[in-house]
Amino acid sequence: MALIEIQDYIKKAGSGLLIDVRSPSEFAKGNIPGSINLPLLSDEERREIGTIYKQESKRKAIRRGLDFFGPKMKDLVLQVDSITGTSDDNPADEFEITCYCWRGGMRSNIVAWLLRTYGYKVTLIKGGYKSYRQWCLDQFEGKVNIILLGGYTGSGKTKVLSKLIHKKLPIIDLEGLANHKGSAFGGIGLGVQPTQEHFENHLALSIFKQVKQYGYVILEDESQRIGTISIPQPFWESMKTSSLLFLQVPFAIRLTNIITEYGKLDRSLLCAAVIRLQKRLGGLDTKRCLEYLVNKDHTSCFSLLLQYYDKLYAKSLDLKKSLLKQYITIDVSDCGKKDMMAIEQSIKGLAWT
Repeated sequence: MALIEIQDYIKKAGSGLLIDVRSPSEFAKGNIPGSINLPLLSDEERREIGTIYKQESKRKAIRRGLDFFGPKMKDLVLQVDSITGTSDDNPADEFEITCYCWRGGMRSNIVAWLLRTYGYKVTLIKGGYKSYRQWCLDQFEGKVNIILLGGYTGSGKTKVLSKLIHKKLPIIDLEGLANHKGSAFGGIGLGVQPTQEHFENHLALSIFKQVKQYGYVILEDESQRIGTISIPQPFWESMKTSSLLFLQVPFAIRLTNIITEYGKLDRSLLCAAVIRLQKRLGGLDTKRCLEYLVNKDHTSCFSLLLQYYDKLYAKSLDLKKSLLKQYITIDVSDCGKKDMMAIEQSIKGLAWT
């Protein structure tokens, strides 16, 4: 059976079809980005076979496994045909498929054998998903040239990052990967966050791709924790000693940005977010914010909250300034063409200094 090392697969990723044959719950916890799940066994079947393997014997476990996946083989082939668009008139022999399970063992070998027998060109990832997880952890340990985009809440950093993406600069959107905007209000309307493992899987791949192509990456200056997700410790340590471009945006403009973004959200959810801040915000200011929200006075509410977040960010910034490789400030107003040109020039200067 043809094997491929994980680092070699990643270099050529994007060609052919990547199949994860693990159970649905294993896939949901974390997978190699770009893969599709065609489970050989359901979660219940996997648990039963594992129990037989541990308590009885490998041979009995395999026989029980045949009861489960034997009847599924035809359906699995038909699913792959449907995905690849192959048929009797359009044979599968030139279509590349890569398979993996947890450690590149029995499950992926069974599916690879089946698909190769059927006519597909099939390769197994050596070491399976476990090898990808180790590869991810190695990316976080590596030395990365990082530029942080900083600024007080409401500075429009996400908007700037979006514009920089269109300029073909090496952006990694941490909040996008975490599906959270990083504050007590950051998860409102965004749905469920990914698992920690899956966040790391995507982050590692993004780091590798951007560094390989550009030599550096641009991130928003974040806290280590983004909702329920944490930035991996080694990479977080690298962020703390990186370069930081601070966007100095007037308070009035930031307040308008926040009202535009959050003022339209469900009032009960906004109130719940304020209550979550009560211990740090204080009883009096919490009460005032809730009263402002009830009366639809978003200006007063968010003005008070911005002052709180400004103090929090300023304290954090003071602590990290001595650790940063470089720190520069740039005045920004509307993130228009003039602002973006200045930001882009500053980033390129930081990247190669």
